[in-house]
Amino acid sequence: MKVAIAGATGFVGSRLVERLHKEGMKVMVLTRNTTYAQKVFPPSAFPNVEILAYTPTSAGSWQDAISGCDAVVNLAGEAIGEGRWTPERKQEILNSRKLSTQKIVEAIANSTTKPKVLVNASAIGYYGTSETATFDETSSTGNDFLASVCQAWEAEASKVRESGVRLVILRFGIVLGMGGALGKMITPFKLFAGGPIGSGRQWLSWIHVDDLVNIILKSVVTELDGVYNATAPHPVRMAEFSKTLGEVMNRPSWLPVPSFAIEVLLGDGAIVVLEGQKVLPKRIEGQFNYQYPNLQPALAQIVNGGL
Repeated sequence: MKVAIAGATGFVGSRLVERLHKEGMKVMVLTRNTTYAQKVFPPSAFPNVEILAYTPTSAGSWQDAISGCDAVVNLAGEAIGEGRWTPERKQEILNSRKLSTQKIVEAIANSTTKPKVLVNASAIGYYGTSETATFDETSSTGNDFLASVCQAWEAEASKVRESGVRLVILRFGIVLGMGGALGKMITPFKLFAGGPIGSGRQWLSWIHVDDLVNIILKSVVTELDGVYNATAPHPVRMAEFSKTLGEVMNRPSWLPVPSFAIEVLLGDGAIVVLEGQKVLPKRIEGQFNYQYPNLQPALAQIVNGGL
């Protein structure tokens, strides 16, 4: 198989490329920075990886390369937890998802030999936030900024069905690995200054990066179709997450990070860490065997294995 991946040099994308390469698949990396991509995927270690320059939000010759691919995986999007959400930053977050997906769907529509499937990322921010509600794939959308971004993102992806192409939308939870959100949380624990962020009552719907990569792979090679929550089956509250992380690292978890400190740092973007949602993966759970359904073994593997 040949799989095109947008967002391939990111935290999840790089793990996916490694996995697909191990499976013997050909991978076409769509990247804004070919020099960096070549460092991440050196030809000597990744002989089956082709690196192609593209501009995610603009049409171009890169779109012609989609023709002949068996699958397309779209993970492109600006990080939502980096810096304050100024009006300009919000527009970047939206455009990097909506317009990049639009251009990929456009490329698929114009392909002479169309891929069989588009696997498109989304996020559990689709549901909005709540300390009391439980969400699954049948739940309605929220009404905050992230929910509106996810709606627009998914709406663009859904247009690929007009080309007769199977679509899998994966709503990512907090992805755990040595990087991403967990990478930032581990540092204060190493300094014996770890603890819950905010009230500690907010829900964290998480997934181990290996399980997420396996769900993406399953979406490519099987007949999964539609929307799936890409989360582990056992979400936890922030206080439990911090306590478990402290135990795994053999560090205290008594020093909470006050909400106002996060709000000063991130502004409106503080919603990412101060509020949450309890999301269950009802559609995928019966069709997928999790390696890490529970938090403690997941964190232990990451911390002790250096993943």
